Amino acid sequence: MDLYQIMISHNRAWTIREMICFSVIFVIAAYISLRLVRKQKIVVSQAAAGLLLLLFLGLVFGSTVFTREPGLHHKYELELFWSWKAVYHGNRELLTENLLNMVLLLPAGLLLPVIVRRRLAWWKGLLAGMLVSFVIEICQLVFCRGLFEWDDMIHNGIGCMMGCVISGWLMKRRFHSA
Repeated sequence: MDLYQIMISHNRAWTIREMICFSVIFVIAAYISLRLVRKQKIVVSQAAAGLLLLLFLGLVFGSTVFTREPGLHHKYELELFWSWKAVYHGNRELLTENLLNMVLLLPAGLLLPVIVRRRLAWWKGLLAGMLVSFVIEICQLVFCRGLFEWDDMIHNGIGCMMGCVISGWLMKRRFHSA
């Protein structure tokens, strides 16, 4: 099953209200980005990367929080690395889920160095990914739309970190070959 099939089979479509709300936020961000480019505070690549990141995070929050059907109870798993213990005991579905959680924020990690126009230390990518994931997990807990767990924060942080490392490596190669 590909990622598109996973997204459409596990999440409902966005409502008109959700699409309008996100569109308004995106238009405001695009307007601010355009103004910053015109004032030469940022370059076009930073504006484009920032807007791509906003679009990406909108899709991530949509699929992990807002389009999920709410449950009746708050769900949480506070044991650290519980999913890897289950993988060790043969749960291959959790292995797939853990790996997909690592990949989830990799694009955000690729975009962050472009936005700041410099390479980022690996730990900054890890921290950024864990912070985004923390907000997702808190929203899932508060709105009863998923399982709050530390493992997801770690996996998402690792993915964002990998994206930052890859982007930094690509930036370094680009400037050394120029």
